[in-house]
Amino acid sequence: MPVATTLKQRSDYTHKYNITSGRHGWLRLTPAYSIKVVEEILALYPDATRVLDPFCGTGTTALCSINRKLSAATTDINPFLIWFTTAKTRNYSKTSVEVTRNACRQILKDLGHKFPVVSPPPIHNIERWWSEASLKFLCEVKGAINNIPLGDEECRDLLNIAFCRTLIKLSNAAFNHQSMSFKDGNEELDLEIDRDAIFTCDIEHILASADEFISETANVYLHDARKLNPQILGSFDLVITSPPYANRMSYIRELRPYMYWLGYLKEAREAGELDWQAIGGTWGIATSRLKDWTACKNYTNEHLSDIVLTISRTENKHAETLSRYVHKYCEDIYEHLVSLTTTLKKGARVHYIIGNSTFYGNLVKVEEIYADMMREVGFDDINIRAIRKRNSKKELVEFDVSAIW
Repeated sequence: MPVATTLKQRSDYTHKYNITSGRHGWLRLTPAYSIKVVEEILALYPDATRVLDPFCGTGTTALCSINRKLSAATTDINPFLIWFTTAKTRNYSKTSVEVTRNACRQILKDLGHKFPVVSPPPIHNIERWWSEASLKFLCEVKGAINNIPLGDEECRDLLNIAFCRTLIKLSNAAFNHQSMSFKDGNEELDLEIDRDAIFTCDIEHILASADEFISETANVYLHDARKLNPQILGSFDLVITSPPYANRMSYIRELRPYMYWLGYLKEAREAGELDWQAIGGTWGIATSRLKDWTACKNYTNEHLSDIVLTISRTENKHAETLSRYVHKYCEDIYEHLVSLTTTLKKGARVHYIIGNSTFYGNLVKVEEIYADMMREVGFDDINIRAIRKRNSKKELVEFDVSAIW
């Protein structure tokens, strides 16, 4: 059975997105439509000079901007995304590309008998994620990558990005729905997989795009979007971003396997802590802490007040917690928008790609709340444009909420 067919059966995750070529597809986490939206917005402003994305994600806005020879800065509260975007928007020398290719060959040649083998990361029920053979392979490859001298940062980063692609390909996890599931292992399929070939293929995919020259580099900052510092970031005339949605989805969820393997997470509690610090997080302790959260009431809105009350009165044991989740999300975004204004030039344009949400059948008109918050903060010419349906539920839509400062 061909490797491609085997992998298709083993993991829905690799087929969730319409993967694009180049650096956008380095972690298989960038949907093609997201790139298209950013490119279309950038095309509207040929005179833009500095672009900001305060919710970095996988660096889509930053990379699209510097590809257009624009100065770009991006921030995120997640250190893994900062590392990844920094690596993704860096220029790599021909020497680094060739050194990385040779390192890959050497790693696979000496695998299991020359380099120290790392222990599996402390992921809960890790045997559900990977078969015994795949887990052994990953531990050996990661041990070899860790053995790369610290001075060879570019080589190490490129190898780690390829490693991240490989570990998801070999995974039994399916991320194509809100509740993650796992496929049952299949020993026959497992025997068919040529893991060396998969890792080599992923290295070549990464190196092919790393070899392309980018005329600009992005400034990437570990930063809380609610506390943007203009002395560090500077000023901007265009903002394009897609903040976390108010949809109860943990934004650390799909990143956990990468973050554990690369050492950004060492225990489950750390994931919960990071989700609590982030906007819209609901993982682990982030949910339990909502029970004690009290609204600051820095921002009020009639629809928000009504929908929070309606959700809280729903006959469900989690209703009160989720009503607080929606309220906290909106207060956090308001705090962010106030902070954002300190970094904007007069006449700056902002575009927020955001989706609405439902809780127990109650529609939260997030796009209208964003527009109202922008109005209260001092933005003008506010516009709400529907971009696309998010899924089969006709009421769930993604919007571009834009304004002028």
